[in-house]
This record gives sequence, C-alpha cells and structure tokens, in this order.
Amino acid sequence: MTETDRRPSAGRVTLADVAVLAGVSVGTASKALRGGGRMRPETRQRVLQAAQRLEFQPNEQARSLLGGRTWTVGLITTDGIGRFSTPVLLGAEDALGAGRISVLLCDTRGDAIRERHYVETLLARRVDGIIVTGRRTDPRPPLQGLRDVPTVYALSPSTDPADTSVASDDEGGARLAVEHLIASGRRHIAHVSGPAHHAAAERRAGLTQDLLGRAGYELSGGQVYFGDWSEAWGRRAARTVLRAAPDTDAFFCGNDQIARGVADTLREEGRGVPEDIAVVGYDNWDIMALAARPPLTTVDMNLNEVGRIAALRLLDAIDGSGTPGVTTVPCRLVVRDSA
Repeated sequence: MTETDRRPSAGRVTLADVAVLAGVSVGTASKALRGGGRMRPETRQRVLQAAQRLEFQPNEQARSLLGGRTWTVGLITTDGIGRFSTPVLLGAEDALGAGRISVLLCDTRGDAIRERHYVETLLARRVDGIIVTGRRTDPRPPLQGLRDVPTVYALSPSTDPADTSVASDDEGGARLAVEHLIASGRRHIAHVSGPAHHAAAERRAGLTQDLLGRAGYELSGGQVYFGDWSEAWGRRAARTVLRAAPDTDAFFCGNDQIARGVADTLREEGRGVPEDIAVVGYDNWDIMALAARPPLTTVDMNLNEVGRIAALRLLDAIDGSGTPGVTTVPCRLVVRDSA
C-alpha cells in the first residue's frame, strides 16, 4: 500500500488517520502532536510529517480531551452597564484570541446569589480559568468555591494578597491631572469627586491634597467636595465652590460626568473654560468627554490594557506559573480643550 493509498478517502481527517499513516498508536500520535511523552525524535517527526501531509486539524473537543483543557475562559462582571467591563473584556479578548480561547461573559448585576450561580455554571463547563471584573476599583472579596480554577481579578483587586489582581493606578492618574493643572499655572484648584467611601474617590482626594500641599497650595474651598458620580452633582458642586471660593481657577473632577456638570455650570455663570477656569475629568469616557463643551481633558484608566494584562496573567496561571499580588497599570492624560 502506498502513502497515497493510506490517505483518508473522504470526510474529516482524524487523529487515528494520522496514527495509521505514521505507523504508531493513537496515544503516541496524541503525545507527539502535543509535544509531550517520551519517544524517539524520529517517531515524533514522523507523526508531525503525517499530520502535515494529511492537513490534520484537531477539533476543539478533541483538544479538550487530549490536553485536559476546554479552551474557554469565564469573565464574571458586576458592571451590567458595561462602562468599565466592556473595555476590560475587549483587552482580554485581544490577548486570548491569539490562542483561540473563547470567553463566556457572566453579568452578576452585583448580586451575590447570581455570582455563586455563575461560578458553579462555569465550573460545570470546565472553564480553564476565570477573570473577575466590575465597575469600581474598590478591593473585593475573592470568589468562593473555585476548586483551584485559576482566577485573576481585573480593575477590582482581590482582598486576598495570595490572589492575582490587575488594577489601574488611581494615584498615578490623580498625579497626572494635578501636575498638569499646576504646570499650566493654576493655583486655586478645587476637587469634586464621588462618594467618600469609594476607594477611588478616597485615593484621588488624598493624593490631590498631598500634591497641592507639597507645591505650597491648598484646596480651593478648603475641602474635598464628595458627592455622587453624576452630572447633577457636578453642577451643584460647581455653584457651591464658586460661592465659597470665587477665585477658583481649576476643577479636578473624580469622573467625566462630574466634570461635564461642572463645565455646564461654569458656562451658565459666564466663566470661560479654560480661559478663566480649567476643568479636568477622569475615566476618558468618550460619550461624556467628547460631548462636553468644550471637550474634556481627562485621565484614561487604560482599561483595555488592564484586561489584556489580566488575560496574560491568567494564561500564566493556567500554565502553572501564576504570580500572586497586584499589578498596577499606568494611566495616561488625554489633553483636549478644557485644560
């Protein structure tokens, strides 16, 4: 029988076909194609040549059975709107796509019961790993009942230092904003942010006060203005600051919604932006930042990169070389017309 005679006559080429052509068992063919097992170099080469000659492509089910993997990863998020989880997901998919790994998205809507349900569902589907993300940068408790499934926390780091987490550098982002305002000659800078109990608001406020103090300045209005992550709060806060400190020449805002609200009030009060008062936001949310008048200078949290690095950390963990602790991803300042 010639080599041509031994080619499959029809249908999909199987691992058994490769084994027959190479003159080895199916098990040996499997090990050779996965790069594992002990065998003579010429045997491995014969299997690889047979697979190439037959244009053998293992299906995903076969890869799972042979390699002990399902080539799927779960992504659990608490961010139902997708404002933060979507960029993280896209970054993760960019990193995972090269390995032909599928991502199963699970939205818990911030509900603990849903979260437990999705963990059990993903475990039942034998995912190779899990990425956990959310809409806040506050540390979160680790998932329960994982049964040693590799897990990485993105944006919202785990409270367990033994876990692997990837987070945006909140303090570094605040530093970029404040130093930009100081460098542009602003000396009376107000800080308007979200709820004081949110880790992001607390960290950014603390660093803002510290940086201004080191430069010899104080917060305009004498305090941090904590409130909601909303345009409405930005509008109210701007009026409060202008009454308390009419000489305010800049606002550093905790997010772009607040910054857009501040800019609206300044315009209504006849204050030019940035001629009279500069405004800097946070998040670089295009819907807000580009629609503001004028378009906002803002801090980009680099969420795509957070997702990409989280996926790479997960691949390392799946391969048995995971690294515990928190990796921080630098932010960047996007300069537009407001400051």
